[in-house]
Amino acid sequence: MSKFSKNRLWTPSFSILWQSQLVSTVGDAVYSIALGFWVLAVTGSTALMGTLMAASTLPGVLIAPLAGVIIDNSSKKRLFILLDILRGICIVLLAAAAYHGELAIWMVFVTGILLSICGAIFNPGVQATIPEIVPKAKISNALSVFSILSSGSNMVGNVAGGFLFQALGAPALFLFDGLSFLFSGTSIAFVKIPENKKKDKIHFFKDMSEGFLYMWKQKGLRIILMLAAMCNFFSFIGIVLFLPYCKYTPSMGAGKYGILLSTYMGGAAAGFLLLSILTIKSQNKLKLFIVSSIISNLCMIFAFNQPSFIIMSILIVLAGFFNSLFNVLLISTIQASTSQEVRGKVMSFLNMITQGLTPFAMALGGVLGGIYPIRLVITAAFLAVFIISIPSYFSKSFKEYINSDYSENNT
Repeated sequence: MSKFSKNRLWTPSFSILWQSQLVSTVGDAVYSIALGFWVLAVTGSTALMGTLMAASTLPGVLIAPLAGVIIDNSSKKRLFILLDILRGICIVLLAAAAYHGELAIWMVFVTGILLSICGAIFNPGVQATIPEIVPKAKISNALSVFSILSSGSNMVGNVAGGFLFQALGAPALFLFDGLSFLFSGTSIAFVKIPENKKKDKIHFFKDMSEGFLYMWKQKGLRIILMLAAMCNFFSFIGIVLFLPYCKYTPSMGAGKYGILLSTYMGGAAAGFLLLSILTIKSQNKLKLFIVSSIISNLCMIFAFNQPSFIIMSILIVLAGFFNSLFNVLLISTIQASTSQEVRGKVMSFLNMITQGLTPFAMALGGVLGGIYPIRLVITAAFLAVFIISIPSYFSKSFKEYINSDYSENNT
């Protein structure tokens, strides 16, 4: 094999995995908008909306530590296919119930639980797979390309979803999402993913503790995990209120809600595209992290505290752009610094820690939005994220961890 082919990013397996996720992510974005407005219309309460979203998300958070053990001790290909097909069938059945006018809150709740559990296994599994199908030197580029996929497809899905919801209604959008998962599951059958080394016996709790101890012994990684958990918590207090803010603000509505989400995703896609082309020198990573963190949070704060939708959209674009730089720096550093044997466990723990408080944040955001002005709650939430990030800028351990060069590490 030539040096070029060994070091290229767009291998057949990477390309197939990328396009399969492209379709399902567009479907997910469309489904999310349709579901959010449907739930808010049925319940008529931001508190009930937030609580329902939190309750359906919690099971996935609880299973996250176990997910890493499952990923590292299973055939990833068969696991991914099973999860996609299961999600596809479930959402198609939900669409059928909606078409016949029989859709109930409990059905949405049960579906949300299933999607949450499957996503808790599938998402870190894909993150753990990327370093196995691309060269080590291309991990950051691959992560950026996948992030472009997520942002770009979400951008398209959000714009289309807002207007399609008004034109076609929730059932059609549910059906599209279900079919997108079935397409993704079929496509993954053609991806070549290295098999994990088989163990004679699987010890779930021992394997889970192995992943936890691996992370906890590295102070820089420990700081990342705690920072991510706190920032994610306060961010979701604000994020969960974007939809009711658009619904109850004159001249906004579902269409502009979709546009608002898409501008954020568009900015994020631009940031991911930049990092897919450029390689950031290790000594510059912390500087970029600090600048990105400050600008992204300030843009979010100012976006909701001025009257112009155009200015709001511009600020949201900038917030998405700099937030994408922030995320790629953190996740690519964790991926590159972690060995293959524990990578699935580490990525699952990362997801668990960053998302573990998300259900409570959603519920709290919904309650606060029903008591205080929604704009005030959103502003306070992102101001908290800004303040929480500041101590990491001055941590020596964090600086050494994020600025280290892991390109020579073995996979």
